[in-house]
Amino acid sequence: MNYIHEHDEFDPDNPLNKPDVPEDVQEAVRTLIRWAGDDPTREGLVDTPKRVGRAWLEFCRGNQEDPAMHLARQFEEVGGYEEIVMLKDITFSSHCEHHMVPITGVAHIAYLPDKKIVGVSKLARVLHGYANRLQVQERLTAEVADCIWTHLEPRGVAVVIEAAHGCMTGRGVKVPDVKMVTSRMMGCFLDDHRSRKEVMSLMGY
Repeated sequence: MNYIHEHDEFDPDNPLNKPDVPEDVQEAVRTLIRWAGDDPTREGLVDTPKRVGRAWLEFCRGNQEDPAMHLARQFEEVGGYEEIVMLKDITFSSHCEHHMVPITGVAHIAYLPDKKIVGVSKLARVLHGYANRLQVQERLTAEVADCIWTHLEPRGVAVVIEAAHGCMTGRGVKVPDVKMVTSRMMGCFLDDHRSRKEVMSLMGY
């Protein structure tokens, strides 16, 4: 069953919006609770299946949007500006597709315009559109960069993401202070050493 279409009007920012959670989704959560050794009928857990279902609609709301839509409104009158445009330290959260545990971190996104720019918040919206899905950090980095490259047609794109992964911090090897760093460089930031050095310096590397 495709639950996404049942919740097209779901707005996670509206506290009054509490979509129905199908019974089979709730039962799946109860099964997991039992398998983990707890009792889904006890007081503290009885409503947990509904809460989990709604939470996962919110965690994965990026599945219901095309992040490229945030780049649709573009501007060409930039007053002769021909330098790097960058957003630093954009916080985000996602979930690992391997263990469904949190990925939390920051992203730095830059592009060198050719003829088009977008509103500054749109870069963060593109990031969140891809992050709000089950993800791996490598793909997230590439998707953000590729989207900007394709739809803005800039001279260069640079995306660097630093994130902590719950599958390492809370389970398995349990190393809470470790962060994973991924990057994708395109255009002049890939081909020209000086441009790459400049953008990395602006990002703080």
